[in-house]
Amino acid sequence: MEINTTIDGANATIAIVGNLTVVTAPKLEAAFAALPGDASDLVLDLSNLDYVASAGLRVVVSQAKSMQRKGGSMRITNPNDEVMEVFDVTGLVDILEIER
Repeated sequence: MEINTTIDGANATIAIVGNLTVVTAPKLEAAFAALPGDASDLVLDLSNLDYVASAGLRVVVSQAKSMQRKGGSMRITNPNDEVMEVFDVTGLVDILEIER
């Protein structure tokens, strides 16, 4: 998995390429942890995410809650059909902001 982070003031974008699994989830956690403290608007770009496992979902939900607690927001953008199905089946479409 590859992670690309772009920061523009309080706006941050993290783009994931590949598979988000139990093995790669810690890398995403580290990318979230490396965000500046004043980052208040986070976009998680899933355009090139091929697969997401439950460990990856845990990291995503945890970050969304963290952003909310500090008064910020996190949007998920461009999930493919397979990844969107995982969000749908798990009910996460009801609690996460997802833009297709």
